[in-house]
Amino acid sequence: MIFKSEMKDRQNFIESKIEVFNPKEYGYQKTIFEAMNYSMKAGGKRIRPIILMESYKICGGKEDIYIPFSAAIEMIHTYSLIHDDLPALDNDDLRRGMLTNHKKFGEATAILAGDALLTNAFEVMLTEGLKYDCPERVLAASCEIAKAAGVNGMIAGQVVDVESEGQKIDKDKLDFIHKNKTAAIIYACAKVGAILSGCDQEKIDAMGRYGEKIGLAFQIVDDILDIEGDEKLLGKHVGSDIENDKSTYPSLIGLDKSKEVVSDLIKGAKSELEIFSEEKEFLCELADYIMNRSS
Repeated sequence: MIFKSEMKDRQNFIESKIEVFNPKEYGYQKTIFEAMNYSMKAGGKRIRPIILMESYKICGGKEDIYIPFSAAIEMIHTYSLIHDDLPALDNDDLRRGMLTNHKKFGEATAILAGDALLTNAFEVMLTEGLKYDCPERVLAASCEIAKAAGVNGMIAGQVVDVESEGQKIDKDKLDFIHKNKTAAIIYACAKVGAILSGCDQEKIDAMGRYGEKIGLAFQIVDDILDIEGDEKLLGKHVGSDIENDKSTYPSLIGLDKSKEVVSDLIKGAKSELEIFSEEKEFLCELADYIMNRSS
């Protein structure tokens, strides 16, 4: 119960900070701002920006330079969801219990809204981040996020995922998809918080490994929830992986073994936090939350 209360407090805090960076809806291009805000305000757990914030704190960061980066990472995540839902990809009608962006605004506007959120994320990181007296950290953090979101990160996982539909793939290829499509951004969140704090390389690397492990666990849990999940809690259709003949952890190694893999990843992630002397309890509990989540 204590963790749930702490998580809610952090979600409310991050939500209030992200909202500041949502665009004002005005001018001839008002529709694109409306579409961007529609998906940004659709809710969600805000796990990625919270991980970035907590990484910054556990590594000794004292200022609020992490805030624009937390907002930016949620913009990038939201853009990826808008595009994932499109007919050419997952063709979903609902996201978080609401109409998907293309169902609300049409495909063309949804594509542009995703593009706008991605580019706006980098504008926010650089414009706001460079107001602080540590340009090398800001540029290093921005570069890390660019790599995680790009052709050697999230996009790499997405394209291999699309090409693998209807095929039986091996575990190595599935791991490549999961580590890039989902875990790369979570890895970046953990690592970027550490980079922005100015801590030593050992701690940066530890936070990166923590992020990679919980990121992979997060996606495997998604695979499991697509079989066992409650549509009302998830806010989206269950069973789409089977319908689309997608290879997943449960389809390759079974449900029970998939849950064992998640448990081992979470144990490994928490072990990466042992080098930190304080303020690590929340990130340990967050790892458990990812393992046990129902939505």
